[in-house]
Amino acid sequence: MTLAMKTTRQPASASATNPFRSIVKQKKQYQSVEVNSLLQSEIAHLWPAIANINALQKECVAALPQLFLYCQVLHYEEHQLILAAPNAALATKLKQQLPKLQTSLQKTGWQINAIRIKVQVNQSLQNETLEKQCHMTDSALSAFGSLEKNLSKSKHNEELLGALRNLLQRHKK
Repeated sequence: MTLAMKTTRQPASASATNPFRSIVKQKKQYQSVEVNSLLQSEIAHLWPAIANINALQKECVAALPQLFLYCQVLHYEEHQLILAAPNAALATKLKQQLPKLQTSLQKTGWQINAIRIKVQVNQSLQNETLEKQCHMTDSALSAFGSLEKNLSKSKHNEELLGALRNLLQRHKK
């Protein structure tokens, strides 16, 4: 236990001369060389497919910019294009625009005979912060406040009172 305490209290210069540190550094360098050689030899044949998918994605964005904020190209092989949509509603909108998309892609040189759409629910939509759309004047807020104060506290008015409280809470300055 005393030995462990001494090793943790060593100055930084003493830990730099630690022989285990140099072994770890050599191992990391060896691993990075292995990863680079793997990328160059084993995965190199994937780069053309990735480049095609990226080029197709750019063409699809140019053809249908609003839909391809959320949709993406999944796969292209044997003149068949597979697209991903995050939900059924966007898949339906995309399906309605497929003839336009196919024509646009064919004009740019892609030979596409079929387009399929897959719904991928786990794909998340971009979170957009919504700006407040309703701004109330001070007189409107005071009118709602007096209504909330003067409304009878009966069983029938509970929901209305709760809604008025929420409205007033949201619009407090």
